[in-house]
Amino acid sequence: MRRALGLFAFLSFIVFIIAVNISLRPFGEPPHTEMDNYFIEHAQEEASANNVVTSVVFDYRGFDTLGEATVLFTAVSGVLMALRHYGGKER
Repeated sequence: MRRALGLFAFLSFIVFIIAVNISLRPFGEPPHTEMDNYFIEHAQEEASANNVVTSVVFDYRGFDTLGEATVLFTAVSGVLMALRHYGGKER
């Protein structure tokens, strides 16, 4: 029974991998070009930024960038608190 269950799990995994490989798009082909064209055409008028990458990061995805900065700050604070040296007698 255990061997049959392992064989079933293995075959299910192989079928899943084959299905994923079949559904992939060709390498280097972008999924949607409409969104890219929208950002390129409207970045300067909507975000008042000459650089499209800057307008996407700070204006269109501002809350996402703020969340990433918060996670980074929290991680650095946690590491500093964990490695903090307390005053007192040295051993």
